[in-house]
Amino acid sequence: MSLLTHVLACLFGMGSWVAINGMWVELPLVVTEIPEGWYLPSYLTVLIQMANIGPLFITLMHRFRPGVLDERPVIYCIVGLGIVATFLLAFFWRQTMTIGGSLHSVPLLVLTFLLSVVDCTSSVTFLPFMMRLRPQYLTTYFVGEGLSGLVPALVALTQGVGLVHCQNATLAVVANQTADNATMVGSGELQAIYQPARFSAQVFFVFLSVMMLVSLVAFILLNHHPSVARERKNDLYFSGDLAPGKREQGLSLHAQTPEQKPMISHLESKREAKSSFGKGTYSNLEVVFIFVVLAWVNALTNAILPSVQSYSCLPYGNKAYHLSATMAAVANPVACFIAMFLPIRSLFFMGFLTMFGTGFGAYNMAMAALSPCPLLVHSASGTAVIVLAWILFVLSLSYVKVTIGVILRDEGYSALVWCGAVVQLGSMLGAVSMFPLVSVYGLFRSGDACNTKCPM
Repeated sequence: MSLLTHVLACLFGMGSWVAINGMWVELPLVVTEIPEGWYLPSYLTVLIQMANIGPLFITLMHRFRPGVLDERPVIYCIVGLGIVATFLLAFFWRQTMTIGGSLHSVPLLVLTFLLSVVDCTSSVTFLPFMMRLRPQYLTTYFVGEGLSGLVPALVALTQGVGLVHCQNATLAVVANQTADNATMVGSGELQAIYQPARFSAQVFFVFLSVMMLVSLVAFILLNHHPSVARERKNDLYFSGDLAPGKREQGLSLHAQTPEQKPMISHLESKREAKSSFGKGTYSNLEVVFIFVVLAWVNALTNAILPSVQSYSCLPYGNKAYHLSATMAAVANPVACFIAMFLPIRSLFFMGFLTMFGTGFGAYNMAMAALSPCPLLVHSASGTAVIVLAWILFVLSLSYVKVTIGVILRDEGYSALVWCGAVVQLGSMLGAVSMFPLVSVYGLFRSGDACNTKCPM
């Protein structure tokens, strides 16, 4: 295997969700300077789900016009769009327009929608492209996809986004709007003061644009570098004279490891008991199980739990929130590394690990529901438990996602297209279910980092 190809696959994967992940971690700095304020996360949720028109179009094309759509031109278009949109965001995110008599951050919302289209469409184009390389590089791609959340989080942490310190409110002096003299306010309570960032949001968005550019360069090299060409020179995917059906069959067989090839005749003898999906390795019930788990895991990790992370962690302090967010982002690529060296494709183990991760997700959700006074809120052990729960939640379910990706990779090109579609479907269902609970009905209450009083 080529180290260069591994590096390029990782850098290519980093471009998958780096723009939207970066937008989420930059929210505390952005919302203070736009008219929407903290309603912006609700807008982002809606925009991201509207952007699923991209994956829907790609999936329908593969379903009704198989072999017609080549994902490479689509990738060039969406990554190029991501570079331009993040660069423009750096200069226009503060700009507002008057609509219906009130100010709105129209450039910010429009550019964010375009970035959502880019990232959502990457789910159904990046994965099928990785079929062109040997199976080992798919795990490396997932490492890069995990880093697309970790790298922006680390940069935002360096930037100092969202860091607060508590100051006695009676020491805060505010200007009286009706007099020249200043007045003292407060009743002795502590007031949360946000620390200034080390560099501006403009610099951060330029950084995201550079990250997208790096992903584009990696994609170009994956297509044209001679060292990478040797990694796919025998891949039947590139036999242009093959019909789409034969190309699919040849690719699926070529993707098998030497240990699997002797089983082909055995599998063929049991074809009647298997499904028509992919190579027919799994029964219809097993295929449904795989896709249900995939949708469930992505609903939890991409929408349901992230929407309540601040409610579950902030009652334990700002440090607990930042530590859980950062370490959870680290857990994602770590899970990919584990899957690279310890691949376990057992469906029983996958189901067990899904239940294991869901259990920790349920604990995190319960603490969010109990906010601002969750369990062990006044103790160091409570902080340690909530951080550990977030790490294990992301670690276990990230391993499940990588395992399913590898399984579907061996089932052929169309299986990975459906993999990306189900990822987006699960994320959409999770977001749609959580949006009214969080933003409409207000079932979750955030605690004051400085003044929340809970019974011991």
